Amino acid sequence: MTEDKKIRLPSSSGGIMQYYDEYHSKFSISMKQVIIFTILFIFIIFLLHIINPLNL
Repeated sequence: MTEDKKIRLPSSSGGIMQYYDEYHSKFSISMKQVIIFTILFIFIIFLLHIINPLNL
């Protein structure tokens, strides 16, 4: 009866999963670039509103 209650675990890692906190991407953007792109985007939208304003 004791053989029926045995717990079987995977032999490779004992059921423990590993997660990695660090991820290195081939594509990286610095905080400075994000701020510059955001300001440029806002400026372009502003110019588009000046060139062709919405008449609602």
